[in-house]
Amino acid sequence: MAAQPKNENFYELYRVSSIGTTLADTIDDMITLNKLEPQIAMRLLATFDRVIADVLSSQVKSRMSFKGNLDTYRFCDEVWTFVLKDVKFKMDNQSPLEASRIKIVSMNSKPGGT
Repeated sequence: MAAQPKNENFYELYRVSSIGTTLADTIDDMITLNKLEPQIAMRLLATFDRVIADVLSSQVKSRMSFKGNLDTYRFCDEVWTFVLKDVKFKMDNQSPLEASRIKIVSMNSKPGGT
C-alpha cells in the first residue's frame, strides 16, 4: 500500500454515500467487537476518501448534463452549495431522468484552492 503524503487531504464527501455509510457501520461494529483498533479505523476511512476520489476522477468516463431552476445558492468556507428544482438529467445513450429538487455541493479538488 502506497504511503499517503502528510500534506494531502481528501474530502470526506463520499462517506455519506451508501458504500461509505456501510463501510463506517462495518468499522464501528468491528471496533465494538474489539476486532479493530480505532487508529486503524481512522486510516481505513482516510484511505477510502483517497481511493474513491482517485477512482471517480480517473476511471469514470460517463457524461451527464442537466437543466433545472436555481432555487438557492451559498458560498461558505470555499464550498459552493446549489439547490435546483425541476431538474432534468441526460446521460450517454439513456432515457432522461427527472427530479423535483437536488442539492449540489462543489469544492476544489485540491486543498488550498489550486
